[in-house]
Amino acid sequence: MGRYVIRRLIQTAILVFIVSTIVAVFIHLIPGDPASLIVGDNQNTPERIEAVRRNLGLDRPIYEQYFDWITGIARGDFGKSLFTGREIRTDLVARIPRTLELGGAALLVSIVVGIPLGVIAAHYRNRWPDVLVSSFAIAGLSIPVFVIGTLMVLVFSVRWQILPASGYVAFSDDPLEHIKRLALPAITLGILSSATIMRMTRSSLLEVLGEDYVRTARAKGLNERVVIYGHALRNALIPVVTVVGLQMGTLLGGSVLVEYIFNWPGLSTYLITGINQRDYPVVQAVMLIIAVVFVLINLATDLLYAVIDPRIKYG
Repeated sequence: MGRYVIRRLIQTAILVFIVSTIVAVFIHLIPGDPASLIVGDNQNTPERIEAVRRNLGLDRPIYEQYFDWITGIARGDFGKSLFTGREIRTDLVARIPRTLELGGAALLVSIVVGIPLGVIAAHYRNRWPDVLVSSFAIAGLSIPVFVIGTLMVLVFSVRWQILPASGYVAFSDDPLEHIKRLALPAITLGILSSATIMRMTRSSLLEVLGEDYVRTARAKGLNERVVIYGHALRNALIPVVTVVGLQMGTLLGGSVLVEYIFNWPGLSTYLITGINQRDYPVVQAVMLIIAVVFVLINLATDLLYAVIDPRIKYG
């Protein structure tokens, strides 16, 4: 197990380096000059723009800028924002927990909703509960996240007025208000993943319920609840765990629109601001963090297989 983890961590480092290099190249290919945006329209002269470029080091070749950035990352220095002059590390420390909290809450919603509904659909195969749950899954997969978010605001904030429409309040300032403001974005983001998890749980459980040991358990007179939850579900969860791990990465990507709709100040809104302003260090830093989190989630998913099924061994 230890050798496997070390090997995967080495692969992770290589993959993150490749991703960071690709991002650094492509972000410089985006049309637009950050120096022009910083100067603004009032003082937009070639001399002024060139002076800003030279001051920020944007006049140097891309490979030199990238080398300075990657060596800074190795020291734990993410650089400064081209626009605000703030340490990017300071903004990341504040925003990363918010995005992880939103993603974790959304994943919890998707698991709590998706797995039980998948079990119900498999247990009542081709009957009305299965049709109802499958219809919910199709709707969840078909409706875009911004439509779901807008509907959530209209129903729970505008019509019923039980949850705030947007904004952020720190948990340390007001725990209850923090949870209320987290609820809508977490549910909106979780609905998408719950549909995928539900479908995988249903198909995996149906496959396991056809195995010989399940038929033997039923022949012994065991209660159907015991057969499903005590024997079949654990083996059916292995492919579901894979989907859950992949959904965490999907949630990080899907949080871009959700954070924007609900004005949640996480990594995604920071990334959008950086792209709009051509703030190269910000975009590179955020993409690096997302790549690291995504790869580590995949590693944790692989290791969780051995916990669920002791027959799986890693060498």
